[in-house]
Amino acid sequence: MWQSFVGDHRDALSSVGLGLLTNIWVFLIAEVFVLTFGLAIAWTRMTKSPVLMPFRILAIIYSDIFRGIPVLLVFLLIGFGVPALQISFISNQSLAVYGCVSLILTYSAYVAEVFRAGIYSVPHGQLLAARSLGLTNATTMRRVILPQAVRTVVPPLLNDFISLQKDTALLSILGVIEAVQAGTIYQDLRFNSSGLVVASLLFLAMTIPLTRFTDSLIARDRNRRLAST
Repeated sequence: MWQSFVGDHRDALSSVGLGLLTNIWVFLIAEVFVLTFGLAIAWTRMTKSPVLMPFRILAIIYSDIFRGIPVLLVFLLIGFGVPALQISFISNQSLAVYGCVSLILTYSAYVAEVFRAGIYSVPHGQLLAARSLGLTNATTMRRVILPQAVRTVVPPLLNDFISLQKDTALLSILGVIEAVQAGTIYQDLRFNSSGLVVASLLFLAMTIPLTRFTDSLIARDRNRRLAST
């Protein structure tokens, strides 16, 4: 019986492990774009230039929409709606690409708010000091504000990326063979839940180290703040 148990989980590991590769590459690509788009959206929302007013309005609308629509619904709209439009190139991508785009659209809105909160947390005196030195707004943002803001927002960003890691499992609703879908297929073929158990363990193996790293960063930041008071 024990040999059968071990054999089932070994077979499940090889099957689900291949599916997990899809989760990993989707997560890595989405993470890069989420950071880039999130910062761009945050900067656009905070700019005071009258010329950028239309973009500022669009950034606000974007944030409101994609923070208000459940990520599952975004997956369904993008994954099944875009191919139905039958637009050349756009409607001919793989389902995994549509899933990745859905994650980018959703998490960019959340990360933009994290960046915005971090930028607002920088003391106003830093901005005044930079202007007194003759720095432009762009230079002030790049060399003074952003470096301080990024240090502040790293822990909440990591928490968002933990959620992003887990939400790659939503690719399964589009029919993409990732870890959860592979586990479900294994369950249907073998009539046991070894595949789903292995998928759960693999996700834990990815998220727990990042969670502990986030906790250590929060503790270190707290100790640094206490030491400076």
